[in-house]
Amino acid sequence: MDKQERDALIEEYGAGYSKLKACLDSLPRAMWQFKPAPTEWSVHEIIVHLADSESNSALRARRLIVEPGQSVMAYDQDVWANGLNYHAQNWEDALETVRLVRKSTYELLKMQPEDVWTHAATHPEFSDPYTFERWLKIYAGHIPGHIEQIRGNEKAWKEQNK
Repeated sequence: MDKQERDALIEEYGAGYSKLKACLDSLPRAMWQFKPAPTEWSVHEIIVHLADSESNSALRARRLIVEPGQSVMAYDQDVWANGLNYHAQNWEDALETVRLVRKSTYELLKMQPEDVWTHAATHPEFSDPYTFERWLKIYAGHIPGHIEQIRGNEKAWKEQNK
């Protein structure tokens, strides 16, 4: 990955919260608990998942920067959603967590020297190197991927409530 591509991904990463907030602001709150299927997440659950994911990804980023070669933690997002009772958690606190963690990590990303982007860690879910560039690709697209999921929930909710 060249510097121009990396810088674009950093900016995409940095815009994630604003895009999420704009999406959420466009939705009726009445649909936030709606689940398209029993095993799929509601908007509320997605927000809480993003708070946990941002917290974990921020720790991974920091470890990649200062402790390359070490292991990063994996977690089962569905086990967390059920075991931590995402529906009962405060979505406003979760959204604020997303905002703050994403902002602080974005600022950290912008100040990294070129050599840090080749740092790698061991990730239990990947057999090949989990580089900092790979981390960036994953998390630059993480919130946009969940925005698509939220839009899918919205479509299903509207179909059901015609």
